[in-house]
Amino acid sequence: MAPTSLLQGRVIIVTGGGRGLGRSHCLELAAHGATVVVNDLGVGLGGETSEGNPAQGVVDEIVAAGGVASLGAGSASDWTAMGEVVASTIERFGRLDGIVNNAGILRDATITNLGEKDWDAVLDVHLKGTFTLTHHACAHWRAEHKAGRPAHGRVVNTTSGAGLAGNVGQAAYSAAKAGIIALTQVTAMEGARYGVTANAISPIAATRMMASAGIGTDPGEGWNPLDPENASPVVAWLCSEESGWITGQVLRINGNELITMESWRTGRSFVARSGERLDAAEIDLSMRRALGAYPGGLAALGSPAVSR
Repeated sequence: MAPTSLLQGRVIIVTGGGRGLGRSHCLELAAHGATVVVNDLGVGLGGETSEGNPAQGVVDEIVAAGGVASLGAGSASDWTAMGEVVASTIERFGRLDGIVNNAGILRDATITNLGEKDWDAVLDVHLKGTFTLTHHACAHWRAEHKAGRPAHGRVVNTTSGAGLAGNVGQAAYSAAKAGIIALTQVTAMEGARYGVTANAISPIAATRMMASAGIGTDPGEGWNPLDPENASPVVAWLCSEESGWITGQVLRINGNELITMESWRTGRSFVARSGERLDAAEIDLSMRRALGAYPGGLAALGSPAVSR
């Protein structure tokens, strides 16, 4: 991809920016002219300590290509650390224009086998981590707005198919990713008052998480529809001023296809026969009718409550 000026002068923080999707996002943002602050503890897939400093490697790669990047230290879920990352970014570069919440870990188990510590750890990094950086960034943008300096802040969060529809063995991960969707929508509602947009991406990509789930990621020859880089152009656009008209959305990325998600639309309903409150005795047959579940055929349903 040829470098562009889409993000020239904009400063963006990326959590989990050392590997996989996060690394791809950082390189894409820098290629479009952004100054990138890379945050990544360099831990293993389950959050365990590992060797190496992938975040520094991404910073070095951006700088070697002629871009501007720096490290943002600390865990995404550490309230104080993320406050310091926001403050130090503004102090060093004079501004903050966007955040990409990408940090995450995985500890899969069925509900009956999932322990409290693993549940807490997954929610801590994914959901609390997303909120923590969002809080500090939005507090800055609100203050800028009140001071008469219009903000064009961009929040880009990361959800997944598990957050959209759930997945067996991923209670914590699914709950966290679903929570991120709701948090995205609330951030969009509140941020509109001071010039901030918030959207979420749901990428289908060959990451460590996908490999750990036993899903093959060998691309073979040619273009790879599971390459994490496929999601990064969407992130770059969402971080730009040009995307200021879109907010509160979930965008699913499947190879070279960008899909707008429309979840939880109003479906069929029924009204109580009495015209007053619902009657427990009539709910079963009426709900079977509303949901199309007809054991014994339509005749078995008798006369239902009023459907609509």
